[in-house]
Amino acid sequence: MNTATLTALAEPNRLHIVELLRERPHSVGEITARLQLQQPQVSKHLRVLSRAGLVAARPIAQRRLYQLQPKPFVEMGVWLATFRVTLPGRLDALEAHLQGVQAEQRRRRKKGRG
Repeated sequence: MNTATLTALAEPNRLHIVELLRERPHSVGEITARLQLQQPQVSKHLRVLSRAGLVAARPIAQRRLYQLQPKPFVEMGVWLATFRVTLPGRLDALEAHLQGVQAEQRRRRKKGRG
């Protein structure tokens, strides 16, 4: 998992840009209008996303359409899948522990009343 991917996505406006590009490729002007950001700000965010390998520009006439690149998202999916394997077992163990604590608390309360 490339930390540049997570760093790039950590900024809310960049994450919004990625969400917008999920629909289809967009130009800087379209992104600016849809997200109500300033053009220099959008260009800066796109540069960061591009350096992280998340987006690429495709020139069409005088415009550049930005589109998502699948590789970093696939890598992120593989990385996240490792949590899906280990996390359920840990959550089950936590649930069992909490149930044990609750049962012990009920026993103590009942013992104190009797």
